[in-house]
Amino acid sequence: MTRVPLLVAESLTAGYGRMDILHDVSLTVDVHEIVSIIGPNGAGKSTAFKTIVGFLRPRTGRVMFNGEAITGLRPDLVLRRGLAYVPQGRIVFPQMTVLENLEMGAYIERDPARVAAALDQVYALFPILAERRKQSAGTMSGGEQQMVAIARALMTRPQLILLDEPSLGLSPKFVTLIFEKLLDMRQAGYTLMLVEQNATRALGIADRGYVLELGRNRFEGPGRQLLADPEVKRLYLGG
Repeated sequence: MTRVPLLVAESLTAGYGRMDILHDVSLTVDVHEIVSIIGPNGAGKSTAFKTIVGFLRPRTGRVMFNGEAITGLRPDLVLRRGLAYVPQGRIVFPQMTVLENLEMGAYIERDPARVAAALDQVYALFPILAERRKQSAGTMSGGEQQMVAIARALMTRPQLILLDEPSLGLSPKFVTLIFEKLLDMRQAGYTLMLVEQNATRALGIADRGYVLELGRNRFEGPGRQLLADPEVKRLYLGG
């Protein structure tokens, strides 16, 4: 029996106003994979994510998630289907505590027992958040805030998490820590798709990768294979 991918974004053309940023872009994610998308600034990476989760409606193409069409569905309805999105920029509620931020991530869940179980799972992945649960998120370092943002997305127990530039603006120590946590999440059973400027790191943890350029698919393949590809190295990895 052929296994159906968890996510299929097929032939997406999308953009802002009358300007198309994506041109016939296709992406897939299988269950329990880490898929990384790299490419230069303006390649359409973040636009692809916004189209998948419903912030943008594609002019052409379709998005299938878990075998069902979600093309153009509102972001809150996409989340209820099990697809979570962590936008770039370490977006937290600064005046709220870590615990309150995490609870906000579970706003669609009405069963207190399920929220408590999700919290336990998040704290197991991010022990520092359990230690800092009473601390205001706005007083934390950038790397700690990024962990809050990622952990908040896990509170709905999503089947797939899209992470847009999770290492952006972080110190080298926290960049390493965030990539370690992404591997821990995959080990815990999550499926991840990430957009990253840190191309070498992103491909290094990826089961598969895509390279976008000028809003089009340029390369795709296993992460390690793309890392070793001389053309990818020359154009995108500084080698």
